[in-house]
Amino acid sequence: MSAAGLERPQVVSHVQQALSYTVFDCKWVPRSARLLCLGSAARGTGLVQLYELHGARLELLREIEKPKPIKCGTFGATSLQQRYLATGDFDGNLNIWNLEAPEIPVYSVKGHKEIINSIDGVGGLGIGEGAPEIVTGSRDGTVKVWDPRQNDSPVANMEPVQGESKRDCWTVAFGNAYNQEERVVCAGYDNGDIKLFDLKTMSLRWETNIKNGVCSVEFDRKDINMNKLVATSLEGKFHVFDMRTQHPTKGFASVSEKAQKSTIWQVRHLPQNRDIFMTSGGSGSLHLWKYEYPAQRSKKDSEGSEMGVAGSLSLLQNVTLSTQPISCLDWSPDKKGLCVCGAFDQTVRVLIVTKLNKI
Repeated sequence: MSAAGLERPQVVSHVQQALSYTVFDCKWVPRSARLLCLGSAARGTGLVQLYELHGARLELLREIEKPKPIKCGTFGATSLQQRYLATGDFDGNLNIWNLEAPEIPVYSVKGHKEIINSIDGVGGLGIGEGAPEIVTGSRDGTVKVWDPRQNDSPVANMEPVQGESKRDCWTVAFGNAYNQEERVVCAGYDNGDIKLFDLKTMSLRWETNIKNGVCSVEFDRKDINMNKLVATSLEGKFHVFDMRTQHPTKGFASVSEKAQKSTIWQVRHLPQNRDIFMTSGGSGSLHLWKYEYPAQRSKKDSEGSEMGVAGSLSLLQNVTLSTQPISCLDWSPDKKGLCVCGAFDQTVRVLIVTKLNKI
């Protein structure tokens, strides 16, 4: 084995916890050794479980049952002092919970007519400038942005134009929140559409189609000038777009990689290094990637317009943990290399990824 090979990160399964329900999302609680599992109980209710990591075991601190199954959650729209959890459920409800007193939500709105598939928050936790907003994407075809300080109506509503067929929105993500004015939302749909909405100008800034249902989108950082965007798809392929240079007709340069034969459910960037990210797959596997920038990130085309130049990808490590899809994934924002993932084998796993500072 080469010396370089010895430096490869390893993905170590640290703790496995069997669950008695289907887990749809898992999240680290910021500034703690705690994590949350969100999902659907057998009798059709929603569950939130709060665990604390003690060495090599997880201790269940609290279990909260809600009327509807919970599909997704984020801490991103509240301060580190509050650490309120925002959730989207199967009935289209957006709720914000104080986990210390979770009986009644601190904010609640019937956000969508159908299931909320995806949620993201920005403006809290020190991630991104501006208002503490939440974006939700739903099967009803709409993407809505909410400011919990304003009552019942969204501050932005991106819906199909008259005559356009509604597409199931599977994933949403904030980006470009580097000052008080700028902010974008990226949304991915079941037909392969990716749309970038500019919230400053309230316009569609860019759209493309990757020919396959878009399962997950994420910017490498929310709180900087748009840099990179990763989009994963149903057919085992993902795309990395360089978001620094937008060409008038060609849009953003991108590189794609076929990681596996099955669906890539999620992508999550390492909080401490934006060029490293993990993808989770339908085959129960995780792949750890590194993005390498090209020598020059942009060049002029024959007309003199700037166009982006895509970089390259290297696979740092892959591991198969489950016979079932790994549907959710979250890095600890505080401890580099600490990760949690949930799979449809009703197991949540805490992982440690080693040697990340050697890359």
